[in-house]
Amino acid sequence: MTVSKIQKWGNSQGLRLSRQLLAQAEIEVGDDVEVVASDQQIVVRKRERPKYDLAELVSRIPKGKKPEEVSTGSAVGREAW
Repeated sequence: MTVSKIQKWGNSQGLRLSRQLLAQAEIEVGDDVEVVASDQQIVVRKRERPKYDLAELVSRIPKGKKPEEVSTGSAVGREAW
C-alpha cells in the first residue's frame, strides 16, 4: 500500500502517484481515466479508448453513396478557393 498526501498546486489540489503504483494498475502517463468519489474513497479507473478500423468503417458506407457538395458560405478574410 502506498501512503501519500494531498498537496496544493496553485488553485488545485493534487496527488502524486508512483510509477510502480501506475504499473500495477496498468495505467500509463497520458491514459484517459475516470475518477469516482463515494464513501470517503476515490477510485481511479482506466478508460479504454475505442479501437477503430478504417476498413471496417469504410465498409459501413452504403454502396453507391455519392458525396454531395456543401456550401460553407462566402469567403471571409483571405481564403483562396
